[in-house]
Amino acid sequence: MKNEYDFDFFVIGGGSGGVRASRVAAGHGARVGIAESFRYGGTCVIRGCVPKKLLVQASHYAEDFEDAKGFGWSVPPVSFSWPTMVAAKEQEISRLSKIYENLLDTSGVAVIKGAAQFVDSETISLNGRAIRARNFLIATGGKPFRPTIPGIELAITSDEAFDLPSLPQRLLIVGGGFIAVEFAGIFNGLGVDVTLGIPQ
Repeated sequence: MKNEYDFDFFVIGGGSGGVRASRVAAGHGARVGIAESFRYGGTCVIRGCVPKKLLVQASHYAEDFEDAKGFGWSVPPVSFSWPTMVAAKEQEISRLSKIYENLLDTSGVAVIKGAAQFVDSETISLNGRAIRARNFLIATGGKPFRPTIPGIELAITSDEAFDLPSLPQRLLIVGGGFIAVEFAGIFNGLGVDVTLGIPQ
């Protein structure tokens, strides 16, 4: 029948906003589902605040080791392993992402992995299944903008910066916003020759 729904409330996007809205709705007795095509946790956990803070912490140590000598510490030659740092970062965000999923599960929210696509105003297609809901929340967030300029295929965004296969020797960062400046400080602290270019 037309008025039969699989869910009262269905959320597309498993970031902080989508997860919170799902849990609140479920707490009020709604039948809630949520879909995420990548990992639960969104920008903050997966591509923003958390991994960035881990990299900021890592980038400070070179300076700290140097300062320690002036305070009587005998510091042996130090080295940094980018792959080890990336693996540790990955372990932590995987742990946090799982916590988000567990919070949804214990709240009674149906957690589905996959990319949802609207069929009509009451129906989405998800993993080959038609799902009908009385209300939908689109909480997919955004992604970095890549301008159409020559050579853009050689550039990366802040999303990819967390998972580079190796630490670059030189890096040009285009932009002067807080994300650009933070990454400039991180990579400079890790010994990369960084140029920060601010478009006029």
